[in-house]
Amino acid sequence: MNIILLGPPGAGKGTQASHICEKFSIPQISTGDMLRSAVKKESPLGIEAKKVMDSGELVSDEIIIGLVKERINASDCVNGFILDGFPRTIVQADALKTEDVRIDCVIEIQVPDEDIVARISGRRIHLASGRTYHISFNPPAVPGKDDQTGEDLIHRADDYEDIVRERLGIYHEQTQPLVDYYSDDNEEYISSSKFIAISGVGSLNDVSDRIVNALRS
Repeated sequence: MNIILLGPPGAGKGTQASHICEKFSIPQISTGDMLRSAVKKESPLGIEAKKVMDSGELVSDEIIIGLVKERINASDCVNGFILDGFPRTIVQADALKTEDVRIDCVIEIQVPDEDIVARISGRRIHLASGRTYHISFNPPAVPGKDDQTGEDLIHRADDYEDIVRERLGIYHEQTQPLVDYYSDDNEEYISSSKFIAISGVGSLNDVSDRIVNALRS
């Protein structure tokens, strides 16, 4: 099963991707991981990508698509894969189609913006250990202090409410066209893929069960 996973920041996409991978024995593929791996291996595409990155430019869609095709031909993708963070644009989605990269299912994890804002802006982190708290859902015993060391917790700059709302705005601007692309009456493409909208509200286990049940139905 070849899957594209869509979802806003803070929707629990990474956790759900890991769960799907474990449940269906398929790897999670991200463009960042692919780029790092290709550069490290010094594959032809990796060498090309490194030249572009070293010059401070963005890696082209052509190179990324090439890396995707290269990656999904690996032996661990024999049962399928999850594309996380790609495609991001209609151009990239069209490129996948043009290159005959089969997509069986597109999953969108839907969470209301206000829930996302509450989830992310309430996070507090102990830098030394990476322990994460939430002022409402998982508060420390002493406000602002790590339970184990008593050291200060921090509120990361990108977790502030105004930044979270800005990130959500960018996500909606970039992703809504993709949702329409995969879920609307785009018969030329949708005939070969299934679009599933999943509520991301509730416990991680509840959301996981919704996704697995939908994939198996």
